[in-house]
Amino acid sequence: MGVPEPRSAGGGADPVTADTVLPRWRGEPESLLLVEDDSGDALLVEELLTDSDIRTELIWVRSLAEAKERLAATGRPGCILLDLHLPDASGVDAVGQILGAAPHTAVVVLTGRSEDEAGLAAVAAGAQDYLVKGALEPQLFGRAIRYAVQRKQVEQAAADLQAGQLRAQENARLERGLLPTPLLHTEDLVVAARYEPGRAQSLLGGDFYDVVQTSDGTVHAVIGDVSGHGAAEAALGVCLRVAWRTAVLCGTTGSGAARLLEQITVAERSDPRVFATVLCLAFPPDRRTLRIVRAGHPGVLIRQDGKVTRAEPPGGPALGLAPGRTDWPETEMPLPESAEVVMFTDGLFEGRTGPGSQRLGEDGLFELALRHTGLPASVFVDALVDGAGAAAADHGGLADDVAVVALGWKKAP
Repeated sequence: MGVPEPRSAGGGADPVTADTVLPRWRGEPESLLLVEDDSGDALLVEELLTDSDIRTELIWVRSLAEAKERLAATGRPGCILLDLHLPDASGVDAVGQILGAAPHTAVVVLTGRSEDEAGLAAVAAGAQDYLVKGALEPQLFGRAIRYAVQRKQVEQAAADLQAGQLRAQENARLERGLLPTPLLHTEDLVVAARYEPGRAQSLLGGDFYDVVQTSDGTVHAVIGDVSGHGAAEAALGVCLRVAWRTAVLCGTTGSGAARLLEQITVAERSDPRVFATVLCLAFPPDRRTLRIVRAGHPGVLIRQDGKVTRAEPPGGPALGLAPGRTDWPETEMPLPESAEVVMFTDGLFEGRTGPGSQRLGEDGLFELALRHTGLPASVFVDALVDGAGAAAADHGGLADDVAVVALGWKKAP
């Protein structure tokens, strides 16, 4: 007997029609690889395929080695029919080897009339089904092939889903671990923060903030915003936050820290057009003053005794706009007793709130703050974010990252 001739609809890419989509949906394999050393059994399979309602290409090889060569050369078929008694492999070993060569392909094994246990063992080893030679008819044969392909598709989809869920969980754990934890050795400072990344299904965006206390008792805080909204910008934001924390703990603060962050921005950014805005604060232990360095970033809100004021001291351009040619002045201002300083990124007020380019803006944010100024720090921060989100809800919401941090010394008892 000669090798059965492949039966195919012809070369070239098929158009996307019901005739091309439905066979895959029904579990009809695009090709069928028969691994069988007996020419009589191979002829039987060819006749069963001809008489069934499956229209696919049949490829016959006589050994497992030949099957592996075929798979390596032409890619995986839609289904593999595997005899369990081959010259170079048999039983569960043959199943394991073929699955190793084609792990994403449905496998149906062929057994003798008295080999049900061998068929069940093959299924336990990873095959989708087994068929008994000599007890087959075309309809059963076609149905077994279809079900095997569909079961493999379901198994693969379930495995892909589980892998995707695990990746998402790992990414969430990683991103959560990259969010800052204030490093303070005093309980006299109130810190309330809210972080909302603009990227869907993400915990981390290009905005960043951090709070640390140095050995002299000074509390330092930073908030920043990397331009753009992708993963590269989020990674740069994390890099800048960690660099800032390290610099401050090593004694580099204020404008010196800004210069260092600009060097890192230029070195690490994915595009020369990427820049970062930064606001650095320092709360000396005297609790009466506040030092501010501003690099292209919005100013701050100051809350005290039910009132809110705005402070926007002189600053310099954003980091990376004019590398090495800029300095950032450090401004010292009085800090009223029990005052609270609120830092934020521009995502809080840049959401569209009306037709065209109408946005909340810094004036609208200030009015929002005035309405909620009597609230405790954490509730006030939530009110700002939720209020800005509500104002933009009918126009796409807050599409950019948002970070808000409120800091203030507790009142003396």
